[in-house]
Amino acid sequence: MTARPLHILKTVYGYDAFRGPQAAIVDHVMAGNNAFVLMPTGGGKSLCYQIPAIARPGMGLIVSPLIALMADQVAALRQAGVKAAALNSDLQGDERYALWRAISSGALDLLYVAPETLLRPDILDLLHRTPLSLIAIDEAHCLSQWGHDFRPSYRQLDALVTQFPDTPRMALTATADAPTRAEILSHLHIAESDAFVAGFDRPNIRYAIAEKDNPRAQLKRFLKEHESESGIVYCLSKKKTEETAAWLSEQGYTALPYHGGMDKVERQKNQTRFQREEAVIMVATIAFGMGIDKPDVRFVAHLDLPGSIEAYYQETGRAGRDGLPSDTLMLYGHEDIAQRIRFIEESDAPEQRKRMERQKLDALLGLAETASCRRQVLLSYFGDHSEPCGNCDTCAEPPELFDGTVATLKALSCIHRTGERFGQAYIVEVLLGGSDERIVRSGHDRISTYGIGKEHDSRTWRAILRQLIALRLVDVDLAGHGGLSISEAGRRFLREKPTLMLRAPARARAAPTKKDRARTAISLPEADRTLFQALREKRSELARAQAVPPYVIFHDRTLIELAAARPASRSQMAKVPGVGEVKLDRYAAVFLAVIAEHVE
Repeated sequence: MTARPLHILKTVYGYDAFRGPQAAIVDHVMAGNNAFVLMPTGGGKSLCYQIPAIARPGMGLIVSPLIALMADQVAALRQAGVKAAALNSDLQGDERYALWRAISSGALDLLYVAPETLLRPDILDLLHRTPLSLIAIDEAHCLSQWGHDFRPSYRQLDALVTQFPDTPRMALTATADAPTRAEILSHLHIAESDAFVAGFDRPNIRYAIAEKDNPRAQLKRFLKEHESESGIVYCLSKKKTEETAAWLSEQGYTALPYHGGMDKVERQKNQTRFQREEAVIMVATIAFGMGIDKPDVRFVAHLDLPGSIEAYYQETGRAGRDGLPSDTLMLYGHEDIAQRIRFIEESDAPEQRKRMERQKLDALLGLAETASCRRQVLLSYFGDHSEPCGNCDTCAEPPELFDGTVATLKALSCIHRTGERFGQAYIVEVLLGGSDERIVRSGHDRISTYGIGKEHDSRTWRAILRQLIALRLVDVDLAGHGGLSISEAGRRFLREKPTLMLRAPARARAAPTKKDRARTAISLPEADRTLFQALREKRSELARAQAVPPYVIFHDRTLIELAAARPASRSQMAKVPGVGEVKLDRYAAVFLAVIAEHVE
């Protein structure tokens, strides 16, 4: 490692040493090489391109997908004293002219730009006249047709290979399975030998997945542990997003909706509040979140099944970017599985794409239904490995398996004998011998499967049917009224009767127990916690005055270090990780005064 990157790391960012593969990546790019970087969210990807961009001659060009994300990163860099700017469609008149002058005069260290803007002929012409230190493509999984956030404009970035053949290219992402990685490398002409894969594990995140059983009550129990913290609640539909945000507001939370159908100004206003205020819950569709830079998101909840393991990993990865303990919860039911299947089968995608999407859904359902460590299943999907983590719901309370062969035969037979047109609730009622008026009217109280399932309760039968749908033994007619029918695989099961082990429904538990809370809460002694809260309040005050998110001043982790170390001078504060020279000049006096007030 050359002296200059280390000097920048310390003086600009306030850290004494690189983490993990950061040093190797920075050295590799400093030498003028291309690089593909796959590193978990919160692992420090940004430093891998920011430091070489500052250290090498010329301006670093950073391709980023969202204006809001670019604005956050530019604000954070400027707080640290780095000359950074964003070129986007929001710039008008004098602002745009001033930025073009800054680019032309070589006054910038880093320029952030969206792919749609970058590929305009006038922008490319300007950049051809500007020395570039490197080109970094962030959220690079957007380039791949197999990536969960595929964007056609990203696909056109392979033009950069011929437009700037001598400029080092970097592609960075936190989420890419093997087909996605291969496609990124191929399109950007980056050699396999230039790939740095740092693993996928996020040990600070606690994973929990549960069957839907009164989802609002489950969410409320989950949020009880996060009442003064920020988080994200994902919903599949725009309507559910708005209804959930309204309900949470009625429960006393500061909850805001976010989806693609909202007025753009209102949507941006809600995103700004989420970024700049404490204890805000964003209730959103997947339109929200790609590249979200807010480090202190303490929880992510899914009220519906996400589209794939990649999407789940990316969305849950928005929690705990600062490395502090964070929680996730995913709720799902048989309707979610059927809905996802319908999305795939009714799409206009070619059969090859549909086949890949089916495989991705099967992998996600495997994660949801697993009886083993969630983290092991999640990481193995990406070719990574882990010992049982002790920090997921299945490690905390291992689920039971039972021989579900007979139960499956009973369920399939009941679906068949009722005409393969009734929904889950009706089938369960018939199996339990219920007295529903429709059952009597249809004559289903006289069929052989009426009442043959009394060895299980309704909750267990729902879990069995959900697993049969996940295993593709049962189909759901979502276009009609959710009627269940037997698939070809189900008919084969009826003929062959193979042994089938199923997962027994777990005891309802959406929130951590007292035993778990040491892992899922920021652990501070009471005296330090009081000072930490005072430092947060001062940080919020400074952020409001500058109209920037609080975390671009200092991350929570830095405030925790300040609360623990209690520096009494500039020189002592300079030793705290995350405090660079410019931030020391700007904020030392203010924060030292807060600390002095709390030191006896």
